[in-house]
Parts: sequence; C-alpha cells; structure tokens
Amino acid sequence: MQTRTLGRTGPAVSALGLGAMGMSGAYGATDRAESIATVHAALEAGVTLIDTGDFYAMGHNELLLAEALRGRDRDSYRLSVKFGQMRGPGSQLGGQDGRPEAVKNFLAYSLTRLGTDHIDIYRPARLDRAVPIEETVGAIKEMVDAGHVRHIGLSEVDAATIRRAHAVHPIADLQIEYSLLSRAVETDVLPTLRELGIGLTAYGVLGRGLISGHWSAGHTAGPGDMRGFSPRFSGGNVEHNLALVDALRRVAEAKGCTVAQLAIAWVAAQGEDIVPLAGARTRERLAEALPAMDLVLTADDLAEIEKAVPAGAARGDRYPSAFMADLGVGN
Repeated sequence: MQTRTLGRTGPAVSALGLGAMGMSGAYGATDRAESIATVHAALEAGVTLIDTGDFYAMGHNELLLAEALRGRDRDSYRLSVKFGQMRGPGSQLGGQDGRPEAVKNFLAYSLTRLGTDHIDIYRPARLDRAVPIEETVGAIKEMVDAGHVRHIGLSEVDAATIRRAHAVHPIADLQIEYSLLSRAVETDVLPTLRELGIGLTAYGVLGRGLISGHWSAGHTAGPGDMRGFSPRFSGGNVEHNLALVDALRRVAEAKGCTVAQLAIAWVAAQGEDIVPLAGARTRERLAEALPAMDLVLTADDLAEIEKAVPAGAARGDRYPSAFMADLGVGN
C-alpha cells in the first residue's frame, strides 16, 4: 500500500482510507461480523486511515471499530473522527454544536467508546454557524496540547472558513465529498488547501454507490438506506446519472478495470495531497477498491474520463435540500 501525507503538518497515512459509516446502517442492513472482518482485511492490506463519526448510528460505529481494533498496535492505524452533529430519538437531526465545552464533551465520549487515549484527526462534521470557527478550533487545540488529539481537521467548509481555522492552529486536512459527480471543491476550496499546505480526504468517491457500477435502473433503496432520500437517486435524475456511468464503464473496460476502480483512481490522480476514502462494508467491496491504487491513469485516460463524465454533468443535489444549507460548497 502506498502512503500519502495529509498536508504539511498531518500524519502519513495509506493512500486509500476506509470510511466506516456504512457499517452502521446508513445504507441499510449490515452484518456486524462482516463489518469487523472488513476492517481486519483493510488493516492487513495496509490501510491505516479509518474514518468515523461519533453520531454514526449514535455511537454504534465507534463501538464497532473499538471491537474490530481491539488488540491492535495503536500506532499501526490512524483514527479520523467527526463530531458535532446533534441527533434526537429516531436519528432526528438537531443541528450542529461547535461550542468549546461541547467539543471536549464529545471528545471524552469518543475516547471512551473507541477505547483509546487519543484521536489522530479530530474534526467538526459541519460548521456551527452560531459559534465562530476560531472558538471550535481553539478548543480542539487545547486537546492537542493535552495529548488527547494529534491533529485537527475540518469537514465540508468553504475556503474562508479554512483560512480562519488554519490561522488558529495548522489544519491537517479537509474532509469533503469529491468524486466525478461532485467537483465543486475544485473551484475555490482545493486551491486554498494547496496554498496553505492542507490535505484533502475525499469521501463519496463512488457517489454513495451510484458510480460503483453496481447500481442499476429500477433498483430501490431498502429500509434505513439514506439513498432513498437522495436527489441523485430519485426518479428522472438516476436514469440520467446512470447514463454517465455507462459512458464511464466503456472507459473502464478499455482500461481493463471496473467502474469503481476507475472512479477511485480518478480521485487519487487529482493530486498526491488527496486521499480517497473507500466506504466498503464488505470484504468483497474492499477487495474491488484496493487495486484502484495501483491503476495508473495517463493523460489520455483522464481526457476520456472527462469526456464520459464532464464536470457538472450529474443531475440532482448531493444531499436533500434540508442538508445543503450545512455545506460550505455545493455539488
């Protein structure tokens, strides 16, 4: 497994990370034993970056990872944790909480659930518009000084917020959706990250499965699957978006790889400062994702991919309208 460094101040991590959210029901029913086996398979393949959120199934994901990581050398992997997304019973959304006292409270719970004495990269999941980002990052900085956090990250914020946060404490990376279907980051955010020496961890690299090559027209999301509410998977939009996948499939076949591998490799090819996160829930999907990091895309390959899925070609927002207001950038 190749490695990449997250920005000028962040840790060295595997060039492909593992996003664990889907192991806690975001995309429907999951198998606990298979989830744990997938984490083990990722570690054995050299994946060292594991991403979670304290609000993923109300702490379920952190507890799952604690079980999967028990007995492992703590220095052999890096934990990236998001916090601040408030929930109510039934997983009702309750806004963001970035107050300094809340930061420390969230962290204390995460450390306990994960069974660790430190988080490698700690980040607010979204911007709390009622709290200056300087105060939120300042509170995390205190936890860095105390040894409970190693690095500070951000998630889904705009370029101006990145600058303000970075002025308080060096930011290791920004986590944000980045894929062939979601490229708004390229306009202002990515240039700002590179100017400041901040890395990018890209989630949603397969568009939540839409460009994995495994989603077909007429397929419907099952109970508990958030894609049932996603505009890009809705009637009318999904057919248009799957036509893009068909065009991408032709490029993949000529390259001798799967659509998923091509889509992941495209993200990785956008810069050595970018680490894609594979949201694999099973060993089968992980095994498909891993070879993407060995796929070399030439200038001609990249041109063919761009022709198949031009920037802005996707139809539908990447989140339902109620969620879009929390994002620093759009689609």
